[in-house]
Formats: sequence, C-alpha cells, structure tokens
Amino acid sequence: MKKDALEQIKKKDVHELQQAVADMKEKSSRLRFDLKSGKTANVKELRALRKDIATHLTTISDKLKSQNGK
Repeated sequence: MKKDALEQIKKKDVHELQQAVADMKEKSSRLRFDLKSGKTANVKELRALRKDIATHLTTISDKLKSQNGK
C-alpha cells in the first residue's frame, strides 16, 4: 500500500473505516466463492484485499486506543 493511500485511511473516522471493512469482507467472500467455483483465478486480488482489511482494522484499533487513552 502506498503512503498516500495509508494517509487517506488514517484521515477517515472510525465509522467510515468500519463500513469500508464490512464492504471489503463482503467482496472477499464473493471472491473466495468465485475462486472455488472456477470463475476467477485472480489470487492476488484476494491477497491484496485481505491486507487492506488488516490495515483498516489496525487503524480502527489505533484510533480507539487513542480515544480511550485521552
């Protein structure tokens, strides 16, 4: 992930991040289903999506920790 994309993620609030994670998880399940059924062979997209989900979840966790710590 590029620095500018990471900075855009960090600028979002927690609710927006949670909504983005929900959307990405739904897309991930569709990709996994398509992969198993043979409709797609793009494993890299699924891998990148998992990494994006992890980045978003980490950012959410950091924001919640900083809010509770104040």
